[in-house]
Amino acid sequence: MKVIEYSQEPAVRFENDSIKGVSGRVVIGKADGAPNFCMRVFDLESGGFTPKHRHDWEHEIFFHTGQGEVWQNGNWVPVKAGSVAFIPGNEEHQIRNSGDNRLTFVCLIPSGAPEL
Repeated sequence: MKVIEYSQEPAVRFENDSIKGVSGRVVIGKADGAPNFCMRVFDLESGGFTPKHRHDWEHEIFFHTGQGEVWQNGNWVPVKAGSVAFIPGNEEHQIRNSGDNRLTFVCLIPSGAPEL
């Protein structure tokens, strides 16, 4: 069993032309012996965004704090603390922080996908 405060896990910062102001942490994954899923926590600074991308695996997202938008089928869909999103495999998607404060979300992916 593992019980921690998520911020205890080291954060990896992402910043380039396609991604801005993003930090990610693997809070439960292969290193913990989790055979089926990986749980990641991402923080997006105000104005930050993930890359617009697609991949084979699904993922589930729970928005914990802040407000933002998710790119879905050519449109931006607003999200806020308490929102959830299901992104099927091969669907183009992106997340951006549209608020003044940090946007934090938990993302679950199946094992076998890159953890970060």
